[in-house]
Amino acid sequence: MLWVALLACAWPEAPPTALAAAGATARALAVWGLQFTPRVVLLERAVLLEVERSLRLFGGLPALRRRLQEQAGELGAPAQAWAGTGQGALALARAGRAAGPPRELARALDELPLHCLDAVAQHEALLQRLGCRRLADVRRLPRDGLARRCGPHLLRQLDQAYGDAVETYAWFALPQGFRARLELPARVDNAAALLFGARRLLLQLEGWLGARQAGATALLLRWRCDDAAARSDPGHLVLRSALPLRGAEQLARLLGEHLAHVRLSAPVLELELELQHMQDLPGHTASLLAGAMPASAALGDAPDRRELVLALQRVAARLGPRRVLQGVLRADHRPERAQAWHAFGESDAADAAPGAPPEAACPAFLFARPLPLACRHGRPLWHGELQLLLGPQRIEGGWWQRDGRGGTHHVARDYWVAAHPDGALLWVFRSRAPAPHAAWFLHGVFA
Repeated sequence: MLWVALLACAWPEAPPTALAAAGATARALAVWGLQFTPRVVLLERAVLLEVERSLRLFGGLPALRRRLQEQAGELGAPAQAWAGTGQGALALARAGRAAGPPRELARALDELPLHCLDAVAQHEALLQRLGCRRLADVRRLPRDGLARRCGPHLLRQLDQAYGDAVETYAWFALPQGFRARLELPARVDNAAALLFGARRLLLQLEGWLGARQAGATALLLRWRCDDAAARSDPGHLVLRSALPLRGAEQLARLLGEHLAHVRLSAPVLELELELQHMQDLPGHTASLLAGAMPASAALGDAPDRRELVLALQRVAARLGPRRVLQGVLRADHRPERAQAWHAFGESDAADAAPGAPPEAACPAFLFARPLPLACRHGRPLWHGELQLLLGPQRIEGGWWQRDGRGGTHHVARDYWVAAHPDGALLWVFRSRAPAPHAAWFLHGVFA
């Protein structure tokens, strides 16, 4: 076994306010740690992670240790330690030692003071009167007499720390939803400075999403201001992504672009982050062939495509709403309604077509409104007489959609592919109105 102990509070005798904050920090560390292992233990002001089975998944012990040290420090863990037992790692962390040699754990624990183990610290005054100053002194006392004076819990915790007894814990359960709050250490007047505190919340979210094997597509960031009027109506920011994101770095860059457009009405005291929508984001099995990608991988999972979407999201956030648009196909045979334009990353899923676009050969350039054409001897004219090559293809529909003026959006047309005298291919249609109201229109140009 290999355990990591993370301390949320490094002082044994901390004031009540610091202990309350340490409890919230410990819970945040537990949620964050679930991305590395499901075997997470939440103690009063500390977190234990059993990571023996996770070493290969995260690149080995040095890589995992480096990542834990960097991110746990950002979340507010002042100390951490590694050892072969959970209680041993916790004792080393409280003593300020980073690790205990696996084969010399007993020797490392023997040198620790009495307050490093909870059960021993509860009887520290009595043990000091007996001449004990270190854990080694406690272990030399007669076990029967020690059990009668201090109870069996002290001996059991000592044995567990030294690896002489099996450790049993209640594992931390993953919350069903994600909502985290953070009280800022000082008032923040600039919206861009909120990113520093929001990053701690995003690290927790990364752990929660990792345990869920999912990625976030919609987040809600709220802030509580130090103002009576603003307190009743707290500010908020909705963050949306076209691709499901899990990494705190990616989410922080996108959030930073949005915060650059926010103006705070009053100094901010507290942040709250809530996950509104997520999508499954399972990992792919690695291939033995370099550069290979699973055939089942979606286009959005391709590295080039993913980097492009992330870059466009940052550009859209920087330029403002509806400055970067994306087209979404809709299940409609009418060409002018077969595609809708939305702000990038904020398309309505209800508009997306479940199937393929219309089966007709559609032009590359479609006019926003069909252009009426003159007609001579029943043939359409557009800078010359057009030759009808392919058609007719009938498109009809929209009688069920009201236009708000008592009418409908019903269309009834016969489409042709027509050739211009200079060789260009055009898409024209003839309305199916009764004669003499039937007319020709130009709707698109083929590339």
